[in-house]
Amino acid sequence: MLVRHRRLGVWLPVGGEIEAGETPLEAARRELREETGLEGRFPDGPGVTGTPRGLVGYEEHMAGAKGLHMNFAFVADVPSRALRACDEWTDARWVKDAAGLDCPKNVRQLVVLALAVPRG
Repeated sequence: MLVRHRRLGVWLPVGGEIEAGETPLEAARRELREETGLEGRFPDGPGVTGTPRGLVGYEEHMAGAKGLHMNFAFVADVPSRALRACDEWTDARWVKDAAGLDCPKNVRQLVVLALAVPRG
C-alpha cells in the first residue's frame, strides 16, 4: 500500500520518525497503526539472522537542516484493507507495482522488494 503524502504530494509508504526508545520495527508497527488503523504482522524477511522481521530495505539521503535522513522500509501483512483516514495523506492505494504513480525511484524499488517477500 502506498499513500499520497499530503505535504509532499507524492506516493510514499506509510512512515514517520522513530520515537525515543523505539526500535525501527516498533516504529513501523506504531506508524502503520497511527496512519491507517491497521495492525500488521511482519513476516520473516530475506535478511541475515538478526535482521528485524519485515525489513526489506534501507535508504538514506540528506534532508536539509535536519541532516541525514534514514528510511527503514518494512513489509507487513494486514487482516483488512479497510483504512482509517489520516491527516498525513490524501489518498491510499493497494499496489501490485508503482508504475504510473508519482513516487521516488527508491519507492518503486521497495514495492518490488516488498512484493517478493515470501508469505507463508
